[in-house]
Amino acid sequence: MKTTRRNTRTGTLRPGVVVGAHDLTAVSGAQIAVPDGDRLTHLQFRRFAGCPICNLHLQSVVRRHAEIAQAGICEIVVFHSPAEELRKHVTDLPFAVIADPAKRLYAEFGVESSPRALLSLRAWAPTARAILRSTWTILRGRERPPSRRPHGGRLGLPADFLIAPDGRILAAKYGEHAYDQWSVDRLLELGTQTSLPSGPRPEGAS
Repeated sequence: MKTTRRNTRTGTLRPGVVVGAHDLTAVSGAQIAVPDGDRLTHLQFRRFAGCPICNLHLQSVVRRHAEIAQAGICEIVVFHSPAEELRKHVTDLPFAVIADPAKRLYAEFGVESSPRALLSLRAWAPTARAILRSTWTILRGRERPPSRRPHGGRLGLPADFLIAPDGRILAAKYGEHAYDQWSVDRLLELGTQTSLPSGPRPEGAS
């Protein structure tokens, strides 16, 4: 079993790396094991509490969470905001949310920040859509506005990892801009590929 397929130039993790066991505390207080010993784990890294771009994507995950769970995938989302700030924004989410204000997990998994998070042309349309959606839901009292100076800044890039019960990274994606992540369809496709008894392991990050 390969355990050293790390890109030493960037610090990013690649399929085949085995991640160590983590006992994490969700903002709800629940203890969360990564990897999950019985299911695949989808570990996704987002930005700050109340981030409109993150909320736009996570609503698609919320709508299809039952499908994700039925596919044998445990959904875990990490933010670089403090737990007390996150709780104001994520209490209704049906999956575990982890606060990592010191960005220890971000550093371990090679998840970075960059001006291209917002400056990339590909980010502009989803950013505009996210801001419009967030403004409407805030005005209706269904969401809280984010902090004007979010902890950890506004330039975080997203990342997705699909992790086997034994800790192997089966697939990884490092976002090129703030709205560059796996869709739910892509996640379910990767989960289906890993469940095939003799099929190839997913290697792609797209």
